[in-house]
Amino acid sequence: MVGEEKVMALIPARGGSKSIPRKNIVNLYGKPLIAWTIETALNTPEIDKVIVSTDDLEIAKVASEYGAEVQMRPTELATDTSLVIDTMHYVINELHQEQDYYTYIVLLEATAPFRTVEDISNCIKKIYEESLDSVATFKEAELNPNRAWKIKDGVPASFIDGVIPWLPRQQLPEAYQLNGAVYVTKIEALLKSKREIMIGKIGAVTMPKERSIDIDDKIDLLVAELLLKNNLKSR
Repeated sequence: MVGEEKVMALIPARGGSKSIPRKNIVNLYGKPLIAWTIETALNTPEIDKVIVSTDDLEIAKVASEYGAEVQMRPTELATDTSLVIDTMHYVINELHQEQDYYTYIVLLEATAPFRTVEDISNCIKKIYEESLDSVATFKEAELNPNRAWKIKDGVPASFIDGVIPWLPRQQLPEAYQLNGAVYVTKIEALLKSKREIMIGKIGAVTMPKERSIDIDDKIDLLVAELLLKNNLKSR
């Protein structure tokens, strides 16, 4: 809990994945990828319940073994084009039918294994203490928008009109992007939204690049393995 408000965490984990087969349970340094997120969520003191939503029985088994509650979701919510907010609505409504109510929902993608308990706690405390509707984690943008280009009919031009892309990095305005590690939303506001999970009064928590890795393909997985090996050696 945070204050007197209950907090639930949702880890969506469908069975289908094209970039890495069975990605959510692929081995990462000795344990399934999803286990890293489950363990961090369970160790976050503000979180009262950790649910893995999946359409896959093998993922469900792994999630249960690592201590998460499992809620099976309909196949129509587990396609390549399914929106995560629809799964969030489904999970919340299922809990409401059981008279199980929460004020905040924390969305934790299984593909961000380097987030820490502190990262999650910072987001939960921020949404509560500042009376916000949603909070998300960000990292410094990999490409500053002032250095982006567009090409039309073979002719390049600055993506943003009037900017100077040649400025030194130190002279460029700060730019950030979502890193996909943590989203916290007030459930009352979320249930009124059909597409957006960052809604109403929004807050940001920044994370460093080394904790912002999102595992999308095999190269990301290799980088994550190397980082874990190096961290273990440096201890």
